[in-house]
Amino acid sequence: MKKITVIWSSPNQNGLTASAKDHIIKGISKSGAEVTEIHLNSKNIQHCRACGNGWGTCNKNGSCVIDDDFAEIYENLRNADGIVWISAVYWSDMTERFKAFFDRLRRCDAAFSHSLADKRCILVACAGGTGRGTLECLTQLERGLVHMGMRTFDRIPVVRFNRDYILPALYEAGKTYIDCLENGFDMYY
Repeated sequence: MKKITVIWSSPNQNGLTASAKDHIIKGISKSGAEVTEIHLNSKNIQHCRACGNGWGTCNKNGSCVIDDDFAEIYENLRNADGIVWISAVYWSDMTERFKAFFDRLRRCDAAFSHSLADKRCILVACAGGTGRGTLECLTQLERGLVHMGMRTFDRIPVVRFNRDYILPALYEAGKTYIDCLENGFDMYY
């Protein structure tokens, strides 16, 4: 059984981002995978302190000196077979909570441990406004994943104007993702 972590961020637990998360989890679960859901907004995640002249223990041993929920989440990601990253979009970027977590993750993983390298991921950006920032958000997220050696299986923009057909597509994306994790990917990159 595949273990999938769905990590998401939005201050609104009943909005578009939460709906996107629910639909993809249903598709993943339908395929028999074990899903762990992590809502970053309900976690204690502090911002990177850039200690040690900019590179502290993250560079030396892949850990962070801040005592919050980061280490537990990082361990969960290490043990996952696949990761789904979902963020609400603010000013063409991830949420502030997502960025706080992601900045620390990049420092620990890209600089030292490389334990997330080659993990296959799905990226979802959800914008309730005009939706113009979803593609920029997905690009920023993927750029960070590339630093850590992760691979993107799909990038899905969700906006209030496409929600009626994209939410069911997320269900199907979840099922397809598990099938590809189990049977291989026909992708070259």
